[in-house]
Amino acid sequence: MASLSQTKVRTAAASEEAQHINWGNLLLWIGVGFLIFITLFPFYWVVRTALSEPNSVYAYASDFLPHDATTFNFERVLGMIDPASLVGQQATNLSAGTINFWVYLRNSFVVAGLITIGQTLFSSMAAYAFARLKFPFRDQIFFLYLTGLMIPGIVLFIPNFVLIRQLGWIGTIQGIVAPTILMTPFAVFFMRQFFLSLNKDLEEAALLDGTTAFGVFWRISLPLMRGPLLTMGVLTFIGAWNEYLWPFLVGRDESVRVLTVALNVFKSQTPQGAPDWAGLMAGTVVSIVPTILLFLFFGRRVVDSIQFSGFK
Repeated sequence: MASLSQTKVRTAAASEEAQHINWGNLLLWIGVGFLIFITLFPFYWVVRTALSEPNSVYAYASDFLPHDATTFNFERVLGMIDPASLVGQQATNLSAGTINFWVYLRNSFVVAGLITIGQTLFSSMAAYAFARLKFPFRDQIFFLYLTGLMIPGIVLFIPNFVLIRQLGWIGTIQGIVAPTILMTPFAVFFMRQFFLSLNKDLEEAALLDGTTAFGVFWRISLPLMRGPLLTMGVLTFIGAWNEYLWPFLVGRDESVRVLTVALNVFKSQTPQGAPDWAGLMAGTVVSIVPTILLFLFFGRRVVDSIQFSGFK
């Protein structure tokens, strides 16, 4: 009988606990869901517009799903449709603009790749110097260098542009990559945090064996930084790939134009002078695919490295 009574008490307690709602957790999950929604909804609307007929973008603007979904806009972006054939269609919301997609895609990969390789390498060298080498006013110089994080990037556009013009690099790949190919304050700070966490025993042993400081950096410290290097490379590549204003100012020639700038061809080319939203959104979707794939493959490593660096 005692056992039966205990069972009833436990059942009643479990039922009471099940009926009790943790309102704090519920509100937390509702807030998280709302943040996810407002984050992903703009991307969904971009895809929805890209799959819509150009004439239906305004006619069915309130529809949640694309009206008569089609890949026509993606075919235009990828150059699979002759732009001359579009003129005769006389579509009210359709431009005859097209982009040389594969050339611009190549330019984007070249620019982002050069900036990623250069910035990752040189920022690692500077970070190692600030973390391991001893020289006068090292910490003060590092602090002064970090003040660059507080300077808006737009402030440097005019002096950088004047310098690039004086070098004769307007309309060239080197003009696009020059301002950021060496290093940035964030990259140096990020890598320095990880160099400080490395054990000095291997480095000191190598120095006693006659290895130079650069040899220690290149043969010992850098191989141990594969994770942070990968993280820094991913962040740098995504930032360089998404850059618009500087390539727009410097990359004037079509031969060096990057994909983000090339999307302008769909702006203000319709008969009414309004943007060709369907073509513009299709080009936007295509342009962000490489960065999405990159983050899907290496996103966990990036998040873990950033969290780890925050505890240094």
